[in-house]
Amino acid sequence: MSTRKHTALPKAQILVEALPWLTRHHGKTVVVKFGGNAMINEELKAAFAQDVVFLRHAGLKPVVVHGGGPQINAQLDRQGLVSEFKAGLRVTTPEAMDVVRMVLAGQVQRELVGLLNQHGPLAVGLTGEDAHTITATKHQPRIEGELVDIGRVGQITEIDTGAIEALLENGRIPVVSSIARSADDDHVYNVNADTAAAALAAALNAETLMVLTDVEGLYEDWPHSDEVISRLTATELEKLLPDLASGMVPKMEGCLHAVRNGVTTARVIDGRVQHSILLEIFTDEGIGTMVVPDQEELT
Repeated sequence: MSTRKHTALPKAQILVEALPWLTRHHGKTVVVKFGGNAMINEELKAAFAQDVVFLRHAGLKPVVVHGGGPQINAQLDRQGLVSEFKAGLRVTTPEAMDVVRMVLAGQVQRELVGLLNQHGPLAVGLTGEDAHTITATKHQPRIEGELVDIGRVGQITEIDTGAIEALLENGRIPVVSSIARSADDDHVYNVNADTAAAALAAALNAETLMVLTDVEGLYEDWPHSDEVISRLTATELEKLLPDLASGMVPKMEGCLHAVRNGVTTARVIDGRVQHSILLEIFTDEGIGTMVVPDQEELT
């Protein structure tokens, strides 16, 4: 009996520590961008699915948004199509767009929905095309002052949250692939998944945007130091943006957009750590970088 008491007690303490966070987040929407190593490593994938289902059973309303860079690269290779990037974005020919759509909606999303649904009839997959969830126009980045055509890459112009809200109301977990319907023709666009997650978080009035990455968070003075900034305001982040590594830019721009548009906190967390989502939401320490609105924007 005494052994049982001792082994069970730490579990009870962990649950009690989570209580204020459970109370605070109850009924709130959390948008989670799934990406990086967490998408490729089987154990991390399974842990991610457990975390999201836990959030749902703890009374939160999780929405998952995903891209699929590594899987898209692998499929393009198999088809003999070249992966080319300009300004940090995938050059997306019509042929490449077919592959992107097939991989995101037919492979990555299906696998994620399957992992979540091992825990019950919870997840429903959709793309930005469904119910006009994400609408985009052609995005042309500026490189050295010139507008560059990078194919079927979209810039989000509109979000319709109706289908996602109906699913959340019904107790489901929406899993959204970052493909958008086109506002200007009959085709679809490839949109950056970080940007899509941020736009959805703002449109849904989410409490939190969480972006899984392959780093511990935003570093104070990379590469000279691996000290992670645990909290910063929108204005502080804006000042840092020009000096960030290109892979972090869409993530941090997404966080900035989210907190400037009504999302209470945006966090970049290390997807290489099992259960990083639960650690970030339900413990006092947190494990990544949290972006908060400026004080004057809160008043």
